Formats: sequence, C-alpha cells, structure tokens
Amino acid sequence: MWFLTQICCYFCYISTLAVILKTSNAKPWVNEFESIELSCMIESISTTNPRIEWKKIKKGEPSYVFFEKEIAGDLEKRAKIREPATLVILNATRADTADYRCEVTAPNDQKSFDEILISLTVRVKPVVPRCSVPKSVPVGKPAELHCLEEEGYPKSQYQWFRNKEEIPEDPKSSPKFFNSTYTLSGETGTLKFSAVRKEDAGEYYCRAKNEAGFSECGAQMMEVYDINIAGIILGVVIVVTVLLCITVGIFCAYKRGYFTSQKQTGNNYKAPAKGDGVDYVRTEDEVWENKEMLFFLLRLPRA
Repeated sequence: MWFLTQICCYFCYISTLAVILKTSNAKPWVNEFESIELSCMIESISTTNPRIEWKKIKKGEPSYVFFEKEIAGDLEKRAKIREPATLVILNATRADTADYRCEVTAPNDQKSFDEILISLTVRVKPVVPRCSVPKSVPVGKPAELHCLEEEGYPKSQYQWFRNKEEIPEDPKSSPKFFNSTYTLSGETGTLKFSAVRKEDAGEYYCRAKNEAGFSECGAQMMEVYDINIAGIILGVVIVVTVLLCITVGIFCAYKRGYFTSQKQTGNNYKAPAKGDGVDYVRTEDEVWENKEMLFFLLRLPRA
C-alpha cells in the first residue's frame, strides 16, 4: 500500500511539472462570415508566463497567425486570443479552411512543450447554379439537362425538380416517374433522358445544396412534341416534284434551241438597206452576180 501511494504521488508531481494541452473540438466547422473558437486549453502547467503560438498549416506550409502575443498573418484584425490560449476567429472566410496548431512552451516545467492540432472547415453556401434545359424535344429522342455551381464548400450535391416536384434519382421509386427513362447524378447535376415522353414536358429547375445551405436556378420550360411524319413525306414529295419540273423545262428549252448560239454566215447574210446620202459598197458576191447578168444580156439576139 505504501508503495502504491508513493507511485501515485510521483505521477502527481510529474503532472504538475508538465505542460499538457487539450481541446474541446479537434474538428470544428463554421459557416462563412461567422465566428468560431479554436479551443486550446492548458490542463496542466507550472510556468506562470508560458509562450503561446498559433500556426496555420495549409498545403503543408506553416505560417504564424499568433506570434509574440499579437495576431498576425491571414488573421490580422480578424481574430483574438481568449485566455489562456484559445484562438477566436471573428469573421471566418473560405480561405480560413486549414489545420491550426496551438503550441505552448513552459520553460519552468519538466515537460516544457506541448502542442495540439485542430482542423477547421469553413462551409460556404452554394451560389445560384447555372442550369441548361432544352426548350423543345421530339418524342422518343434523347435529352440532357445540366446544373453546375462551383463556389460552395463542401462540394454541392444536386437535385432536379419538375413542376415543383423533386425528381428521384431512381425513377422506379415513384409512381409518377415509374415509366420515365432517365438517369440522374446528384454528384454532377446531369439529368439524362434516353427517350423523352409527352409526360416529361414541364418546368424544370435545379437545386445545389451542401451543409451550409442551398440555392436554386429559375424554372425553365421543356416542351415535348410529336414528329409529323406525313408532313415530312409531303414536303419531300413537293421538293422532288419542283426539281423534276425544272429539269424537264430545261430539257425542252434545250431541244428547241433556246440555248444554241446562231452564227452569221454568207448564205443568210442580208445587206443593210442603203440610207440617204450614204455610199453603198457592194460585196464580191453582188459584183459577180452583176457581171453574169451583163454577160447574159450581151448574148441575147438583137432585133
């Protein structure tokens, strides 16, 4: 019994000569622009004036945020120390998401140094997502609806709504969507229809959400229409008929010589009429014809 008593006393003595830290929350979270306490409590210490430091560790790189009894670095004018060592961030921003290390040095203690690591998450509400909804889709054709926002933290999850009713990820889980042929990804925000139906028409909007809140885009109408097969066939027939008529017309015009160039030759040449006061110049053919006529007249018998 005496031995056990001595052991207990020894450990009590050691604990009074050692600096020991603890925290009430090693993984706190806070919404952006709110305040948060990073708890660093000194459970045991004998040094009356220990040295207290806080470091911010982001991507493996440490930087001081409390050094030589002053707030420094990223938290300057946005934080304070609550005695003895708790760090209070007054206006947390998304850039404050990081690991924070509280370090206490007590020169007069046998165990003169202790530290504690706290991981802070600043949650950011999603902004209004960008939504893409096709205006009209023919029956039986595929369609894709997209939703995206990149500001929220943690990363947003997505929900789609049709006519203010949530679309389930599994269409078989709801009687209203049982016959729909779609896939919905809550991770990417994509809603894909493999073959739309008339019942799929309606007003669609998307919601982006995380632990900090949610935001929605405005509703957009998607119409679903039937394909007019008879109208398409009639249109094709009309176009073919018009092209055929044009072809026949061109062929007939060609056969009648409308596209043949006429050349002027000596057989069909007609001399222009002689105008008043204009000397007429005879052609060689006309001169030759006159000579033949004169020769014929000279050979006629005289009376």
